[in-house]
Amino acid sequence: MKVKTILVSQPEPKIENSPYSRLIDKQKVKIDFRPFIHVEGVSARDVRHQKIDLTKFTAIILTSRNAVDHFFRVAEEMRFKVPDTMKYFCQSEAVAYYLQKYVVYRKRKIYVGKRTFQELSPLIKKYKDETFLLPSSDALKRAVPETLNSLNITWERGIFYKTVVSDLSDLRDVYYDILVFFSPSGIKSLLANFPDFEQNDTRIAVFGNSTIKATTEAGLRVDIKAPTPETPSMTMALAKYIDEVNKK
Repeated sequence: MKVKTILVSQPEPKIENSPYSRLIDKQKVKIDFRPFIHVEGVSARDVRHQKIDLTKFTAIILTSRNAVDHFFRVAEEMRFKVPDTMKYFCQSEAVAYYLQKYVVYRKRKIYVGKRTFQELSPLIKKYKDETFLLPSSDALKRAVPETLNSLNITWERGIFYKTVVSDLSDLRDVYYDILVFFSPSGIKSLLANFPDFEQNDTRIAVFGNSTIKATTEAGLRVDIKAPTPETPSMTMALAKYIDEVNKK
């Protein structure tokens, strides 16, 4: 079956001329964007119940923009003035750049990884005498605590925000040729909103091994996978698939 409509389970990209825009223009398909999950902050009271004392940490590990936002939100709610001596370990340049929303970049001790958490770990290991706080969501990749434990450092995890299933009830009678997922949480949201979901002719595109695993464990068929050596991005995988099926 030819592909005419696609639903991406993420917010619409804010940048102009995004890869999705080029896909729409080239393949003449309709693409809608709808977050299947959203983030809600945990209250300062709940953070205290986790026995998190912000005064005892000398370094913060930040893996995402959400981690940045919710660390400073909780600090404000607790009336904790983040000291100028605090060290920030950011997983990527994008996270470090976003940190400027809250601190004067050139006056702070900020250490930046390349992209993955494993690439950040050598920097953390260099400062093993620090006391680290990892503000995170309730859903955390297993590799993160495993990596931190392997470094023999003093660290604590605090759940500062949660991933929550979005209400998708208005999509019940809407059909798309392809559904695109980037996390197991997206699959969880699909089934929470539509427990009677039957895939039939709907194609499912997934990004990453953990999402593939969640999809197959849910009894769903994976039709499009990324990243692969040939298609390292989701938009490239979609373009390749659409080229193949729409030409038939």
